[in-house]
Amino acid sequence: MEVKKTLDVGDEVPNFCLKGIDPEGKEGEFCFDLFRDRKVILYFYPKDNTPGCTTEACDFRDNLNVLKSLGITVIGISPDSVESHKRFRQKHNLNFYLLSDPHKEVAQIFGAYGEKKSYGKTTKGIIRSTFYIERGKIVKAWRNVRAKGHVERVLKELGLK
Repeated sequence: MEVKKTLDVGDEVPNFCLKGIDPEGKEGEFCFDLFRDRKVILYFYPKDNTPGCTTEACDFRDNLNVLKSLGITVIGISPDSVESHKRFRQKHNLNFYLLSDPHKEVAQIFGAYGEKKSYGKTTKGIIRSTFYIERGKIVKAWRNVRAKGHVERVLKELGLK
């Protein structure tokens, strides 16, 4: 899975495989090729059960019927373990894929890991980012987003609300 640059709009998403849970909570390894022919919202978030990440995940959960009716699959990715994802899913009734990227390799490919500023400090970590993908190509990218209201903005920009 060698990628020389950060993926951006118009780029083909390379196949990658991560462990995680499906919308029913079943554990497994999921490869992007499984979703290649679908419309996908792939979003990266820093940590399960934190305020911003919970807000964003619950917004995706609450809008999932609209997205599914348009054939869109939602996939959330964070460095958290599969066990953490299971607890997160159960606590908040999440109904979409949650994948574990513990070494942040997939996040790096998408440019969703790196330096970020928080409260005036520069740190390295997951940069909250969302990608809309059709037929394996990135159609739209939102980088360094704010969790609150983000899903609403995504739906509006995609012409879905």
